Amino acid sequence: MITGELKSKIDRVWDAFWSGGISNPLEVIEQITYLLFIKRLDEIEARELSKLARFPDAPVILRFKPDQQELRWSTFKRRDPETMFKIVAHQVFPYLQTLGSDGSTYSHHMRDARFTISNPALLDRVVDMLDKIPMEDRDTKGDLYEYMLGKIATAGHNGQFRTSRHIIQLMVEMMAPTPADEICDPACGTAGFLVEAGEYVRRTHPNALHDARQRKHFHEEMFHGFDFDATMLRIGSMNMLLHGVESPDIRYRDSLAESVSTESEKYSLILANPPFAGSLDHESTAKDLQQIVKTKKTELLFLALFLRLLKPGGRAAVIVPDGVLSGSSKAHKELRRMLVEDQKLDGVVKLPSGTFKPYSSVSTAILLFTKTNSGGTDNVWFYEVTADGWSLDDKRTPLLPAEKLGPGAVLAEDEYVKNNLPDALARWCRRDGDELQRARTEQSFCVPKADIVEQDYDLSLNRYKEVVHEEVEHRAPLDILADLERLESDIQQGMSDLKGMLG
Repeated sequence: MITGELKSKIDRVWDAFWSGGISNPLEVIEQITYLLFIKRLDEIEARELSKLARFPDAPVILRFKPDQQELRWSTFKRRDPETMFKIVAHQVFPYLQTLGSDGSTYSHHMRDARFTISNPALLDRVVDMLDKIPMEDRDTKGDLYEYMLGKIATAGHNGQFRTSRHIIQLMVEMMAPTPADEICDPACGTAGFLVEAGEYVRRTHPNALHDARQRKHFHEEMFHGFDFDATMLRIGSMNMLLHGVESPDIRYRDSLAESVSTESEKYSLILANPPFAGSLDHESTAKDLQQIVKTKKTELLFLALFLRLLKPGGRAAVIVPDGVLSGSSKAHKELRRMLVEDQKLDGVVKLPSGTFKPYSSVSTAILLFTKTNSGGTDNVWFYEVTADGWSLDDKRTPLLPAEKLGPGAVLAEDEYVKNNLPDALARWCRRDGDELQRARTEQSFCVPKADIVEQDYDLSLNRYKEVVHEEVEHRAPLDILADLERLESDIQQGMSDLKGMLG
């Protein structure tokens, strides 16, 4: 976790960007991303030169020619602000645009880099800040970038690119990725799901990366993210890099387009919160998705896409709007029928309607399912999250200290009402055990497949939840009449007494 001092430095630089005329938070992040990449190139160059000094015959890849040494971070950072500004603007960025031939994810996404920092003083402050961060520490630089990405979520309409980290953590913990998985997010944005999955694997399988083959799989084959926003691809790629993934598959792709319809059954795990923009043009949408479910609704097409991309046995945790759970159109019902009858629907987690405020108040849920192509749904586990640790108004302020937020928090009994996520995770892990016995009046319960079929495959939690009616003890009518007679007698006596006093 980064310190308060480091946060305040970032905040000051952020303010400097704004006062320097760069008010779009995505542009701020993008400019910092470019500079982080330039710094990384210099670190790689230093490592290669050190290897060459120790082993003169060793094969090395040098990225800077002898006449390009001024372009290196370690060189230009020592120059005065005016000179540094000229070097970065007129030499370093044109150099970035020549990269890409090495085939790395990062070089590819830096080829159209644009330098928009407007003055030497601002560049000097940003370079100084980044230079003082201990970038050899994966946790520090990863947390630093996450903190900066968090600013996107507090700066207006761009928050749609970011799913709250605690919700991502819950979904990853529920899916429990393994070192053998191939994980895909077809609408990856800043790559939050992929980053969290990588951190989970490192934490729960600490010895996995000691094996050379497994290490290669982790760095080059395990993580796949697609987006059609070039800025998001750059930011997502850098997010992965700063969290220690060397060469993830982060690519430009319109995941619903006909042009990518040949890819199927490639991934063992899908984690996603895709954009639900409404309707797509029928002609541009992949025909095979239309065959799975005939619709133009993006929320249904993405679910069809997930089913296509998963290997048999593959599993998914994805966020959907409530309409997917209860929509009455033929396409809605057919897709739900497929999840229940043809695949294995494992669970539905209803999220509070304020989860994505202030950007959206649409009610959402997490769908958890396994692709089997042969059914397997016996009972569907339902959980209603009523509190996720933050207030459910537009401010979304934390209700508990930082260490008590998220699904891994250790809470006192009275704190669970403010953060349901640890309880949701614990109960998910017991869904095939004592959860089967819980009454439908509880916060979580299981529903047999037959009941879901009977309800026309409706998956909304309220369709199955039972409300507890408090028993009221009713008095006998004769007792009530006796009380009324006594009351009438008391009133008459009171009136008589009053007349006597006045008379």
